[in-house]
Amino acid sequence: MYHVKEAFYTLQGEGAQAGRASVFCRFSGCNLWSGREDDRASAQCTFCDTDFIGTDGINGGRFATPKALANHINSLWPIHAGRATPYVVFTGGEPLLQLDASLIATLHSYGFEVAVETNGTLAPPPGIDWLCVSPKGANPLAVTQGDELKLVFPQSTAPPSNFADLDFNHFFLQPMDHGVPNQNIETTQATTAYCMAHPQWRLSLQTHKIAGFE
Repeated sequence: MYHVKEAFYTLQGEGAQAGRASVFCRFSGCNLWSGREDDRASAQCTFCDTDFIGTDGINGGRFATPKALANHINSLWPIHAGRATPYVVFTGGEPLLQLDASLIATLHSYGFEVAVETNGTLAPPPGIDWLCVSPKGANPLAVTQGDELKLVFPQSTAPPSNFADLDFNHFFLQPMDHGVPNQNIETTQATTAYCMAHPQWRLSLQTHKIAGFE
């Protein structure tokens, strides 16, 4: 049984695939935080800005089989997509609590490329086409190679230097969203300065928030 908080068609807003048409499938649940505010201070990740509790979001629900969820995802991809390759991004919460090889293979049979955005603490199943790891604090990584490492900045227990030698094709720093405009500006300036001083890292902005889409 797959528990999906929400699923929707949009553009990828972050990282190397920013601007790409995508079906986002957000799984419920995370291994680093319950999602409840009462637990935030004691969580292994304290800065998450996402609601991943339950299955009550847009196009959310429970799906008994890989085929059922793949059909649901496929129904959200536009019929007249031209030459675009269907693309699905699994996120959370933590998607690797639920994503498995059977679902990936079923989506491949529909022609989808399968992307994952994970905190990197769980080993991924085979078959993922684009693997993005976003480390959270001092939690140890089970995934040390992939397509993209996207680090929310700054994190006192997760400086960029801890990850610079890992085997990823792209390295991004993304300014932490504090929910306070002036503080966000300062954080973006600090992130920009770090990227300029350490050009291995590229700046990733949450363009969906800037442009006003999901």
